[in-house]
Amino acid sequence: MQSEERTLAVATRVELIRRLEDAGATRIETVSFAHPERVPQMEGAEEICAGLSDRSFSSIGLVLNEHGLQRALNCDLDEINCVAYASNGYAEKNTGASVTDRNTEAARLVEQAKSAGRKASVTISVAFGDPVEGAVPAGRVAEIAAAMAQAGADEIALGDTIGVADPNSVRVVIDAVSGAAGDLPIRCHFHNTLNAGYANAMAARDAGVAALDSAVGGFGGSPFSPGAGGNVASEDLVALFDRMGVETGLDRTLLAATGVWLARSLGHQEPPAMLGRVPAWPPPSSG
Repeated sequence: MQSEERTLAVATRVELIRRLEDAGATRIETVSFAHPERVPQMEGAEEICAGLSDRSFSSIGLVLNEHGLQRALNCDLDEINCVAYASNGYAEKNTGASVTDRNTEAARLVEQAKSAGRKASVTISVAFGDPVEGAVPAGRVAEIAAAMAQAGADEIALGDTIGVADPNSVRVVIDAVSGAAGDLPIRCHFHNTLNAGYANAMAARDAGVAALDSAVGGFGGSPFSPGAGGNVASEDLVALFDRMGVETGLDRTLLAATGVWLARSLGHQEPPAMLGRVPAWPPPSSG
C-alpha cells in the first residue's frame, strides 16, 4: 500500500485480509510497523492485529527498527519479518543509515524476536539490483544470508525490490544463498517492473525455494525507487500454477475478485493483475 496515494481505513484493510483468508491464504504479511509520518498508508497496525485475533492463518508483521519490533511484540503476531539490505545506496536512500548499520540492526532484531518466542524471517532488500549502485554480487547476498542465519533467522527472503532480476540471476543468487545459509528455507519476493516477475517466480520454484511472495491485484512497488513496478499478482501467479497442475490451496477466482475490489477501494478502475480483467480465462489446467 505504501506507493498508493489513498490510505485505506483500518476496517477496509482488515476486510482485505479476511478476503485473502477466505481465498485460502495460510500465511499473510498483515501489517508494517513503519513510522506513520513516513508511510501513512501503514498507520493503524495495532488496530489491524487486534481485529484478527480469530484468524486461521499465520500473521506476519514487518519491522524496520527497534521501535517497530517493540510495537510488533506487543501485538498478536506469529512471525516477525525483518529487513536487511544488499547495497549501501538503497539502504541510505530508504532509511538514512548505512548498510552495515542496518544489517547489524536486522541481526539484533532477529535475536530479540526469537528470544520473545516469535518466528523471525529476514528479507534481503535489493538482492538482485540497486537503483543507486546497480548490480549486486551474489556473494554479497550470500554473506548477508549467512549472518542472518547465524543470528537465528528461520527463513531468508530474497527481495527483487526494484524488479531487475532475470531467471539466470535468480538461479545464481539462490544457489549462492543456499550454500551460505545451510538448510534454512528460502523465500523470493519479485516485482514485475520489466514483465519478468512470473518467469523469475518459475525459476525460483525450479531452484527449490520454499515460498513465493505475491500481492493481490499486483499492487505495490517502492516509493523510494521511482519507476519500480508492482508485486507479482497473487491471482495471476495462482492461475499460472493452476495451468501447470501445481496445487497452491488458493482460490484464484476469489483472489481475482479481491484484486478488483482492492483496485476500486484505492480509486483505480482495475488492478495491474490480468486475471480480474478476464476472469473466465485461463482454464484451470492445461491437461
